Order: sequence, then structure tokens, then C-alpha cells
Amino acid sequence: MKKTVVLYPGLAVGHFNPMMVLADVFLDHGYAVAVALINPSVKDDDAAFNAAVARAVSSKSSATVSFHMLPRIPDPPSLAFDDDKFFTNYFDLVRRYDEHLHDFLCSVQGLHAVVVDASCGFAIQAVRKLGVPAYELYPCDAGALAVNIQIPSLLAGFKKLGGGEEGSAPLELLGVPPMSASHVTDLFGRSLSELISKDPEATTVAAGARVMAEFDGILINTFVSLEERALRALADPRCCPDGVVLPPVYAVGPLVDKAAAGAGDETSRRHESLVWLDGQPDRSIVFLCFGSIGGNHAEQQLREIAAGLDKSGHRFLWVVRWAPSTEHLDALLPEGFLARTSGRGLVVNTWVPQPSVLRHRATAAFVTHCGWNSVLEGITAGVPMLCWPMYAEQRINKVLMVDDMGVGVEMEGWLEGWVTAEEVEAKVRLVVESEHGRKLRERVEAHRDGAAMAWKDGGSSHVAFARLMTELDNAQR
Repeated sequence: MKKTVVLYPGLAVGHFNPMMVLADVFLDHGYAVAVALINPSVKDDDAAFNAAVARAVSSKSSATVSFHMLPRIPDPPSLAFDDDKFFTNYFDLVRRYDEHLHDFLCSVQGLHAVVVDASCGFAIQAVRKLGVPAYELYPCDAGALAVNIQIPSLLAGFKKLGGGEEGSAPLELLGVPPMSASHVTDLFGRSLSELISKDPEATTVAAGARVMAEFDGILINTFVSLEERALRALADPRCCPDGVVLPPVYAVGPLVDKAAAGAGDETSRRHESLVWLDGQPDRSIVFLCFGSIGGNHAEQQLREIAAGLDKSGHRFLWVVRWAPSTEHLDALLPEGFLARTSGRGLVVNTWVPQPSVLRHRATAAFVTHCGWNSVLEGITAGVPMLCWPMYAEQRINKVLMVDDMGVGVEMEGWLEGWVTAEEVEAKVRLVVESEHGRKLRERVEAHRDGAAMAWKDGGSSHVAFARLMTELDNAQR
């Protein structure tokens, strides 16, 4: 009987996609894979997540990867991302699905191990009842994880570490460059003082850090040459809350969908954006895309972006998800903008195959919300980035990208909620035209080569996954 690994990916697109790439890695190592899905009816309005699931189901062979929808639960909590209780409600939902997950795991033939997404870490209780190895996939960067597990200690000594007033001095944390308190706690959509004042949420944050210690290992979507500093910090006992010892950490990234990137080469399936890019000069296009839920800029901000792109004179491909139709796009943007930039610019309001766009010969730069999947897609394509973070760990990622990895520049004004047309123009020109931009590209291309090496024989991620396979085999003996 073939050994089966069950994956439990949670409900976020940015977490689901790398889990599906991990499924392919397990398949390559001879395992069967079963995917247990929390019933997406709890997020009926999440079109991006439902589309991601549909693409995964259609692209995976049912003979090797099976998808199983867990039953609905009555009266699910609200999962609106802008809800003050989003994280509390989400973790409550995960706990309420424990019984359904346990029942499904009991039905799996040849169950060998379970990999749980970090957003579903509390599901460890359901897995432990079966006595099989349990691993957590942290789909973001090691730097964000290092910050995350230091937050309980940060909360406990807020005045000491924060210099008395929040934001008065950069926080010094293991594994990452100094950064402001607002960057650190935006993982939870809260300021430090808000987290401290909301006891249930502070307790949840601490519990989330502690539950990681219950897993047999943590898989991280990164690679050693990119985040050696942060990975070292995760092995340092000072990084953990008192009494917590992290299990072994396996850096197994980049978990980037290479098949999706290559799909654009098939003429019959080419997206309109790729066909348009085919007619553009090499390294001439500035690509703007702000993630599955992060592209809803206010109308005035959209107009500023448009004005900046117009003034820069550079070619561009811009994804504006907010507009339901081309007519709406024309009304949202400055008068005559679409007609004036026709030929050198394309604005679309639908999903685009981002990995393929980034790997296209015409793409020169990437304006990104700094979601980790997008960062890795930019790095593996060798494209320098302009950083405009939106939410969650993206502020941390911006610091790492600019100050640590040297793969991006910061779009000034994002923290205040207003990036001017002049800033858009200046940063586009900086990255595309200047010597600074040339050096930026050299660094990101070096990281691209490091990413490719990581999964080759003897590469860091290849070795880490082989070590994981050995641990799994030993655990089942």
C-alpha cells in the first residue's frame, strides 16, 4: 500500500498555493497525497480562494492527489478580513473543524504523516490522537516566523523593548533588521498597545507560538542562501518564549509553481496579458499587481498611480481588480489615460498568470504588495521589485527585501496611505533606468540562481527534504 501524506491547507490563497506545490514534492518522492479542505462555504465571498482550489483540482491527477471537502459546520464565525475579531474567529473555526478532520484522517488508507498549514496549527490536537507524525508548513518567510515567535516576549516587555512609546525606536529582534513596532504587529492587524489591551487576542498570539512546539517539524517556504540570518535565529533558544523549544526546521523553498509559470508557453492556453507582452521589447514592462485581496486602492490612489506611470514614459502592465469592467476602469482612471497609453500600457481587471508574467522576457520590474508568494515569484524570475506592503507580514517582508536581501526599493508614502504620482514616477525610473536599478537586478538574479541551486542534488532545500523523508521513515518503524 502506498504511503499517504495528508495536507491541511486552511482558507487563504497565499497559504493554499505553496501547499499545492509541496504536494508535487511529495509526489516526486513516491507518496500519495490527500488534501483535506475546510468547507469554503464559510467564505462564500472569497472568489480568489475558490478559483485557486478549482485550478488545483483540475491540474492534479486524481490518481495521485485526492481532494476531500470536510462537512459544513453550523453557524460559522465571520471571516471578513477587516473584522476586528478575524484571527480569533479563524482559530475558533479551525478548532471546530477538529472532529471532522479527525474523522477524515481515520478513513485514510496508509496514512503516513499530516502537514498542517500554520494558520491551522491548533489542528495538531486532532492529528495527535492518531499517533502519526505531524508537521507544520509555514508558507511565509523565516524572517516573519522569527518575528512571530518573539511577539509573546515583546508583549510581556513592551515598555522595555519599545522605548516607552510605541514606534519611538526601532525594535531589535533576532534574525531580522531593526524595524518599527507597527511593522511587527501588523501580522495581527493590531498595534502593540492594542494587543496588550485585548487579553483574548494576546493569549491567542502566545498560544499560536507555543503550539508550533508540538509539531514534529516546521517546513518553511524559503531557502538557506536567501534567509540564512533568520534561519539561524530560529535555532537560537532566545528567539522562543520561555519554556518553548521549536522542533526541527526544514527550509524547503522556494515552493513556487513552476508548472504554472511554464503554462504560458502553450499557445492555445495563453492569457491575453502574455500575448500582449509578446509584442513588447525585452525588459521594458513595469508589472503592477497587489495580490489576491490587496489591490483595492482608493479611487484617488489609483489616479495617482496612473499619473505616475504616465509621467514615467515607461511601458506597463497593471492589474486593477477593483473594476468589474473595462468601462469602470476608464471611469476610475484619469480622463483619457487608457487611450493615451494604449500600446505601451495594458490595464486588466482580472486574474493574470503572475509567474508567467514575471518570467516573460519583456518584464523589467515588479510593483508588489510584498506577499511572500509574490516575492518568491519575483526572485525566481530575477525581477527587481518596488515594495508597497498592504497587510499581515508584508511590512516585515518589505524590510527584509530592502535592507537584508537587497531585491527591492520602498515606495515612500505607503505607511501613511498615500503614494504620490511623483513617487511612482521616480521609483519606476530608479529601478528601470539607473545604475542603482542595474545593481538591484544583479542582486535579485543572484538570488534567482540560489533558488535554482536549492532544489538541485546537494542543494539546501533538497537536502532538507531528504532529511525530512528520513525522519518520516524512522518514525514509522
